[in-house]
Amino acid sequence: MESKPHATEVDLFVINKVKEMREKEKIRQIDLSQHLGMADSFISNVESNKRRDKYNIRHLNELAKVFKCSPKDFLPDLPL
Repeated sequence: MESKPHATEVDLFVINKVKEMREKEKIRQIDLSQHLGMADSFISNVESNKRRDKYNIRHLNELAKVFKCSPKDFLPDLPL
């Protein structure tokens, strides 16, 4: 039996926050992937609940540059 990829509550919070900001700014997944220097499918894989890909601290720092915000803006105010 294949194990289901596991995303924690905080992983999902960050993923959804980035997706929300990406869609608001009308930035395509592939363009964001390329900005991060990742494979064209990286953002698509992160946003898919079927894949294990997740953002790391370096990604959040680079994303903050794109969205002109703080890396902290992708994190919840309180622990989850």
